[in-house]
Amino acid sequence: MYETNYTEVSQFVFLGLSASRPTQHFFLAFATVFYITIALGNSLVVFAVVCDPHLHSPMYFLLGNLSFFDLCLSTLTVPKMISDLYSGHSTISFQGCVFQIFILHVLGGSEMVLLVSMAWDRYVAICKPLHYLTIMSPRMCILLVSGAWVIGLLHSVVQLAFVFNLPFCGPNEIDSFYCDLPQLIKLACIDTYRMQFMVTGNSGFISTGTFFLLIVSYIFILITVWKRSSGSLSKALSTLSAHISVVVLFFGPCIFVYMWPFPTVSVDKFLAILDFMITPILNPAIYTLRNKDMKGAMRRLITHLLSLRTVTCSISALWCLLSALVYV
Repeated sequence: MYETNYTEVSQFVFLGLSASRPTQHFFLAFATVFYITIALGNSLVVFAVVCDPHLHSPMYFLLGNLSFFDLCLSTLTVPKMISDLYSGHSTISFQGCVFQIFILHVLGGSEMVLLVSMAWDRYVAICKPLHYLTIMSPRMCILLVSGAWVIGLLHSVVQLAFVFNLPFCGPNEIDSFYCDLPQLIKLACIDTYRMQFMVTGNSGFISTGTFFLLIVSYIFILITVWKRSSGSLSKALSTLSAHISVVVLFFGPCIFVYMWPFPTVSVDKFLAILDFMITPILNPAIYTLRNKDMKGAMRRLITHLLSLRTVTCSISALWCLLSALVYV
């Protein structure tokens, strides 16, 4: 049983990225530009996959979901950080902190499983091309994405089950720009060493286990292709290079945070920036710049949006002209 004689903490204070105001202004501009880029880039990928019939295939369906996860992960933390940097008032309620942690682990766990699904898709496409459409049916794609959401939800529930009823009586400062679960546990009014170990072990296990599963699957694909035809190895490697780049970018910071035995706050903050601002920009860039179909779909979507804007502006101008004529 936890002690009941304590003053309950109702909010937490983020110490942010820096205490220097000029440095905060730099991070404000940096985060704003990067978040706008993230929102535009990933939204374009999602809308292109949904609207363009040429992209209605399993690979692009999974890619659209990856962009959606990246957009949500970034939106969960970066706008709050921008608001805090602008106002200089960096606080979050206890309920808001718990909610942020919950959604963060749901999205993070789901994206890990989604990357495994994308590796499976590439295995079927490269090693079993004649059965690709049969195996990767629309039903299978929906099951893969639904399974990713379910596993992410279970992972998050297990994480929060350890900390939901912890007593917090001060201090209430989190040395980050978002609610980081390991740092939150350290603020509890009881000895949480074992709980920190369980939470870190849980996240570290799913991150490291999924990462090695992906690497082994890619190696298996390359070996299978090499045995069949050495000439196809370079083509398969070119196809998988984008997936491998995304996997390393996503899992690298996660594994480092949970497995590195000498954690430092500054390194954790840098890796958090990498996860929430750099990787969500690079993912759509990697897939878009290396894929002719995606580049063509993006061009068609942008052209369509610009034409709609032109029509809207023309209608607005005509309406203003008619209104002026009526008043005259």
